[in-house]
Amino acid sequence: MLRIAIPNKGTLSAPASQMLRDAGYRQRTDPKDLLCRDEANNVEFFYLRPKDIATYVGSGDLDLGITGRDLLVDSGVPETEAAELLDLEFGGATFRWAAPAGSLTNADEIGGRRIATAYPGVVAKYLAEHDLKADVVRLDGAVENAVRLGVADLIADVVETGATLRQAGLVTLGEPIMRSSAILIGREEQAAAGAAQLLRRLQGVLVARNFVMLAYDVRADLLEQATGLTPGIESPTVSPLHREGWVAVQAMVQRSDAHRIMDELYDLGARAILVTAIANCRL
Repeated sequence: MLRIAIPNKGTLSAPASQMLRDAGYRQRTDPKDLLCRDEANNVEFFYLRPKDIATYVGSGDLDLGITGRDLLVDSGVPETEAAELLDLEFGGATFRWAAPAGSLTNADEIGGRRIATAYPGVVAKYLAEHDLKADVVRLDGAVENAVRLGVADLIADVVETGATLRQAGLVTLGEPIMRSSAILIGREEQAAAGAAQLLRRLQGVLVARNFVMLAYDVRADLLEQATGLTPGIESPTVSPLHREGWVAVQAMVQRSDAHRIMDELYDLGARAILVTAIANCRL
């Protein structure tokens, strides 16, 4: 059986399970369950602490896992043992430096400073990549208070609106350290049986979430202009209509662009413009 690790709690847990349901896999019904067997798809799901998932996959005890990119980097597990296979496009987070206003002007000045963070592995990777040395102070939470309490000179943490930082008298510094999101991880060179199928299914869910099917009728002499707006993934489907000189067109378009394209098609002369959600697909 394919053995997959899923976050048992936290912000990644519910979206990960929902994505797997959308991909046709059975999920636990009781949030206290630590194991769910999907006999139909020959898969076992293990619900683990998000921070531990990279370790289990890296050791080879589990085949695949869903975790955060930040948690994978922070674990220190080598890419040869647990690599990012697919960005699942949820659970976004941005890591940034923050320091008291006026104390530092750019990220190059962090060398030799004391840095408080709940993600020492992420900070260590950044320091190594930029040939910097600093004293990293590991904290489990409330990192924003570290500077005020004299524990650190600056912090590295997840920043959303920045409101909490401002309350602590801190401002962000330089470019983001990392942009994280939920990812599927596994061993690239030793793919387990069933892993390719899971990957295809999840890719199908992502396409279905990002695209819609657009259908419309248009005069044949306007077809080239219309399909220029709706080229589709490979090519639009064009069918003749009983009404002479008209054709029906179907094409997948980006969900975020659908309304703009509908307006442009209408202005061009297309009619009966319909948008249909895509439940899943294989491309």
